[in-house]
Amino acid sequence: MNEIIALDDGILDDEELDVGSVNHSLTQAKLTHLLSSNETFTVMVELSLDTSQIDLSRFNLKAKNELVPDVCVYTGQPPEPDEDVDDLLTVSQMPDLAIEIISPSQSISFLVRKIKAYFALGVKSCWLVVPPMAQVSVYQQPNQHKTFDLNHTEVIDEVLDIRLPIHKVFKKRSINIQKVS
Repeated sequence: MNEIIALDDGILDDEELDVGSVNHSLTQAKLTHLLSSNETFTVMVELSLDTSQIDLSRFNLKAKNELVPDVCVYTGQPPEPDEDVDDLLTVSQMPDLAIEIISPSQSISFLVRKIKAYFALGVKSCWLVVPPMAQVSVYQQPNQHKTFDLNHTEVIDEVLDIRLPIHKVFKKRSINIQKVS
C-alpha cells in the first residue's frame, strides 16, 4: 500500500519534517552495524546534540538548540548520564563523526548546511550518504569532501582512519524463495 504524504510548503522549505524511508532506515542500520564492529567506536543513532553555543540561523537552519544526526560515532569516552540522572535528552559532547543520510523529504543543500554547523560545533568528520545514488561523501572540512560510490571498493575517512566496504553499505538483501512441493 502506498501512502501519499501532503507536505506544507513551509515544512518543505524548512525541512524539519524528516519522513523516513526503507532505504534511509536500512542504510542507517547497515552503517551502524559496520561501524559498531570496531570496538574502539561507540555508535549512537538519532542522538540530540546541544547546539546552544552557536547560532544555527547563520547556517540557515530553523532548529533552535539541537541537531540530530542520523548516526554519531565517538572514538573516545562517549557521553554518559551521571549518577543523579537516568538518561540525557541532549548531549553537549560532540561526536567525532556525524553521519547524515538523505531521506525523501530532505535536500542535499539542507544536509550540507547541517554538516557546516557540525564542523562549527567541533565535529571532526561528517558523512553525507545518498542511498538512491549509492554514494557517500566524506567531509574532512566544511567545503572539502571526497565522494565514494559503487565504482570504489571502500569508503575512506582519512581523518578518523575508517575504511568500510562500500558494497556492504548499499548491498540489497536478496531473498531466496523456495517452492514448496
